[in-house]
Amino acid sequence: MDKIGANLALKYGLKNIMQQIDFQLPVIYDHQKAGTDIPYIAEKFAEACKSANIKSVIIFPQAGPKSEEAFIDAIFAHKMVPMVGGEMTHPAYLAEDGGFLLDDAPTRIYEIAAKKGVEYFILPGNKEEAMKKYHLFLTGLINEPKYCMPGIGRQGGEIKKAFTILRGYAAYAIIGSAIYGSEDITKAAKKFAKEAMEFE
Repeated sequence: MDKIGANLALKYGLKNIMQQIDFQLPVIYDHQKAGTDIPYIAEKFAEACKSANIKSVIIFPQAGPKSEEAFIDAIFAHKMVPMVGGEMTHPAYLAEDGGFLLDDAPTRIYEIAAKKGVEYFILPGNKEEAMKKYHLFLTGLINEPKYCMPGIGRQGGEIKKAFTILRGYAAYAIIGSAIYGSEDITKAAKKFAKEAMEFE
């Protein structure tokens, strides 16, 4: 899949990007961080994504359960695939590490998402213990959770470690700057692809 981030969308416009680039795979939009607005905004947000021909949307619903439910419902209603994240990849995110969010917030976010029928979950690919914890939790709620992991590459995450933790389940590495910021983009992409294919 291809992923478009908010910075690119803000600079060029989501519709313009989708019209100008011939994507061969479904496109995921990562608004960084969608799902944090009031519930009323969810419908407008989903409608805008759908009108740009986005197939899937990443949300990190840190604003509470009502906003999370509204954004998931709106994404589903517009026949897109919601991907829900709970814990991010950077340090000092949860209270126990000096961050602002309650330590159990990601678990609560993932639980609501699972109960709403979400199948794709965003896990921090550079935090092994967190991946283990959320994977164990989610497999207790639904049969076949699917995972996408940012944090691979420049943030310290490794495909081998992440895929080993999630072995037997659908897992996809989200790799950005470790590829597009490298001196040889093709070489970097092939390197990560080779690592991923070892787990097929």
